[in-house]
Amino acid sequence: MSKQPEANDAPTVQFPAPRQADLQPLTPPGRVEPFIPVQTGPAPQHVPDAVPAQPGRPRSSRRRLFMAGGVAAAVLGAIGGAGAYAYAGEVSRGTSVLGVDIGGKSRSEAVAALRNGLAWKVRTLGAPVPVRLGDQATEVTPAHVDLAVDVEATVDAAIETSPGPLGRLFGSRAVEPVVTLDEQKLHELLGKALGRDARAMKLPSITFSGITPKANYPQPGRGLDAARSASALRTGWLAGAPVDVPIVEIHPATTKEDVDRLIAEFARPAVAGPVTVTTERGEVTVASAAIAKSLRLAADKAGRIEPMLDVKKLRAALAGPLAAVEIKPKDAQVAIVGGKPRVTEGTDGRQVDTEALAADLLAVLPKTGERTVAGKLVTAKPATTAADIAKLGIKERVSTFTTKFTGGLSAPRSQNIVQAAKEVDGALVKPGAVFSLNGRTGERGYQQGYQDAPVILDGKLVPGVGGGTSQFTTTLFNAAYYAGLEDIEHKPHSYYFDRYPAVIESTIFWPDLDLKFRNNTEYGVVIDTSWTENSITVSMYSTKVWDDVTTEYSPRRNITSPKVIKLPKSPTCIATNGIPGFTQDAFRLFKKAGKVVEREKFTWTYAAEPRFTCE
Repeated sequence: MSKQPEANDAPTVQFPAPRQADLQPLTPPGRVEPFIPVQTGPAPQHVPDAVPAQPGRPRSSRRRLFMAGGVAAAVLGAIGGAGAYAYAGEVSRGTSVLGVDIGGKSRSEAVAALRNGLAWKVRTLGAPVPVRLGDQATEVTPAHVDLAVDVEATVDAAIETSPGPLGRLFGSRAVEPVVTLDEQKLHELLGKALGRDARAMKLPSITFSGITPKANYPQPGRGLDAARSASALRTGWLAGAPVDVPIVEIHPATTKEDVDRLIAEFARPAVAGPVTVTTERGEVTVASAAIAKSLRLAADKAGRIEPMLDVKKLRAALAGPLAAVEIKPKDAQVAIVGGKPRVTEGTDGRQVDTEALAADLLAVLPKTGERTVAGKLVTAKPATTAADIAKLGIKERVSTFTTKFTGGLSAPRSQNIVQAAKEVDGALVKPGAVFSLNGRTGERGYQQGYQDAPVILDGKLVPGVGGGTSQFTTTLFNAAYYAGLEDIEHKPHSYYFDRYPAVIESTIFWPDLDLKFRNNTEYGVVIDTSWTENSITVSMYSTKVWDDVTTEYSPRRNITSPKVIKLPKSPTCIATNGIPGFTQDAFRLFKKAGKVVEREKFTWTYAAEPRFTCE
């Protein structure tokens, strides 16, 4: 009979000595997992005294219990080691993105691995993506819309969505990449490709006819929704198949009912009466017409109407009333004294803060009854200071031109010449700026001090307000011409007058004909005017750019003779002797170091002035 084994004869299970890696915690920081005991030492050689034998139970049962416990400890020990293996790194093992394994790595290691893995796919990921837009087909190059995999965000997503313990130990998973793109770039690119399938939505607005508001209702359009287009491309990019981008009906944010409500609750009350603006220097009345001219009720790109007052239009509409309470700032001036430029400092002014006024007006416009707001006068600085002028290099005369006239200074024509000269004297033309004679003088009428004198109208001389200003225009044109400034706009006379140089002369007529030139130098230019009993002179002061500017003429050609035209004798009939017509070229020569470095051609054809008789 075989001997029954004693308790101390039970077989033992030997556990291997633990590795340092197996001693790492099973639970990564921030996670709470059930406690799993891990056996790391040798198995006990006997049943502990703390576990007494139960009466009636045979010793073999105790042995089987001990053996089962030993096996369980071994399994748990194995699981513990595998758990440590599964939790190695911040990204769970078995994790991949687009076929790139990033599992079992730290965040930085996973970012590097994914970036390197995607580098091998650059040809595929960078290839144009086929896109269908209804009946239209196009392609989107990822680089053109910043379409890319956000590697760091993808790794972060993989870490944040880690599986549980068993999933970490036995599972594998593919994480969807985080895809980024520039929605606006994509929207603009697809919008161009949409072509005939697109229909712009009609944006709503409210305009005014006088002071009566008029509704312009919205209408839907057909096109693309930027967010939906971007979503479709993000989803379909990596699939390798053509991406269908939806074409949708686009509705403005403001509806027809919104427009009607805005007219009833805002637009009509806004122009129902004036608004009084109080200031420390008196009151200003903002009439309904001024409100209608400056009130803007137009929609933005989304079709949303946000009432606003156009500050520039408001100031223009209130120019007269504001002049009664404002003091205009005065710019620094350059005067020519003894042939040398002298700068006079500008002075501050006081103006109504129209930015603040516009906001205050908007608040009271929906109200009915008497409306009053307080206007604030603020300091208005000169646009140009003496320090500004000092930087412009205005130091010497660079050109001058004189023309002669008859009749003395008392003649109406001479008075007109002098009046224009007074208005232009001291004008500062900054580098790059364009000077406009019409812009400088404004309309030349009786209220501005101009008188009736002969002008050319419909091919003949007739009395007209401002006659003679063409002579000042020609003088100014030549001063700019010989200063080497860029010609922008001028028109010679229809007939040739020998008091002017042929071709290089100019007429003017409000508002259709103007004289414009650009200061195409890096220095400022000041225009100086002076006159005598029989002459007008215009000089330009700046810094010389050219050593000299001269004119070379071609011979006259295509000469025509004047016709004789008899006119009824009347106060408006002016007899003339007639002048031949011709065509001629004038070449402006720019010189440096005695050499011509640039040539500019001007050509004009003069008609023959008829010989008018008054009979």
